[in-house]
Amino acid sequence: MKKLPCIFLVFFGLQTIAQTLSPTIVKNSGIHYERLAQIDTLLKLYEDKNWLVGAVVIIVKDNKVVYYKGSGYSNLSTKKAMQANAIFRIMSQTKAITSLGIMQLFERGQLGLDQNISDFIPEFKNPKVIKSFNRLDSSFTTTPAKREITFRDLLTHTSGIDYPAIGTDTMQAVYAKNNIPSGLGYFNESLLSKMKALGTLPLLHNPGERFTYGLNSDLLGCLIEIISGESLENYCNKNIFNPLGMKDTYFNVPITKENRLATVYTEDENQKIIEWSPSFRNIDPRYPLIPKNYFSGGAGLSSTAFDYSIFLQMLLNQGSYNGKQILGRRTVELMLSPQLPDNLFGDDNFCLGFALTSKRSANLKMLTEGSFAWGGYYGTTYWADPKEKLICLIMTQQTPNSHYDYVDKIINIVYGSLK
Repeated sequence: MKKLPCIFLVFFGLQTIAQTLSPTIVKNSGIHYERLAQIDTLLKLYEDKNWLVGAVVIIVKDNKVVYYKGSGYSNLSTKKAMQANAIFRIMSQTKAITSLGIMQLFERGQLGLDQNISDFIPEFKNPKVIKSFNRLDSSFTTTPAKREITFRDLLTHTSGIDYPAIGTDTMQAVYAKNNIPSGLGYFNESLLSKMKALGTLPLLHNPGERFTYGLNSDLLGCLIEIISGESLENYCNKNIFNPLGMKDTYFNVPITKENRLATVYTEDENQKIIEWSPSFRNIDPRYPLIPKNYFSGGAGLSSTAFDYSIFLQMLLNQGSYNGKQILGRRTVELMLSPQLPDNLFGDDNFCLGFALTSKRSANLKMLTEGSFAWGGYYGTTYWADPKEKLICLIMTQQTPNSHYDYVDKIINIVYGSLK
């Protein structure tokens, strides 16, 4: 075998290194840093007014970290400073990772996007739509659905499946009566048995008819377990987290990293920030540390701003990161393509796992067309912009937040800092 020239090996090594992110901030000539520093001023203002306890913001531009800071407190009562590597309960940011797992199985030929999920969970065969509902005893009548639920329906939240605890009043009552968990927090249950039970219950509307945010990703996580033959936790570790080098993303956070978990907050009736109690809304905030086998593909993960930026950078890299092809280039293009008819998701659209900024929406706000985004129940949010090669994550642990407008202000600051 002919030896490769040393200069090629050096170049190849540099290219491999360049593909990975480092938490060390690298100056970018395309950014006005004095403008970007307004993020610091904004967050301090909100913290001083007791509108926000603390936050972590990370910005990646051109595959380099250009801003990465913790601000305020991780715990208000102890005045523990918010560190940049704090671990957050990312709740619905879990959904995009579960969607990635499904797209991996799709490109391996193990499922079809327009395949009926009843091929894998028979309880979803011949679905029904709720027709009438009696609020006195939560009884209902149904009518046959026009068609079955497909993987694409789940990925776009158009299946007709709603959310327990945070969905419509009607479906909350139906799910509560049948003990269907929300996936928010800790459950000592069998994921498969609960998803089978979900399959026997009516849909809010016909599949594909409209967007309804619901347990779609929890069901996708269960389907990953069935198709792959392993738990969602093991699947994600083997096929996503370990190959990408995401070292702080867990369904079960190790007790050795407990001190890095940011404290969760909410508001009282006077909009004063208070700590989230273990019994509030039946979600014990210590759930990341409680050993579990019920892995919610819609809300179960905890992570850091840096770790999640790696996941997003892989998508901006067309599925490649750390010298590994996590997802095929064309599969990423499909995953980030608009899937819904006009006006089904407001001014924007939805792709296979994310909200997608449309041309119309880009004319109304700072995000550029094709940017993809989502967030989490406890106040985490993110977007990635393929055009600008830009990623931003804003991580907090508070819901509700009466002063959540700081997110839009940070978006404006970020884009206003671009040369």
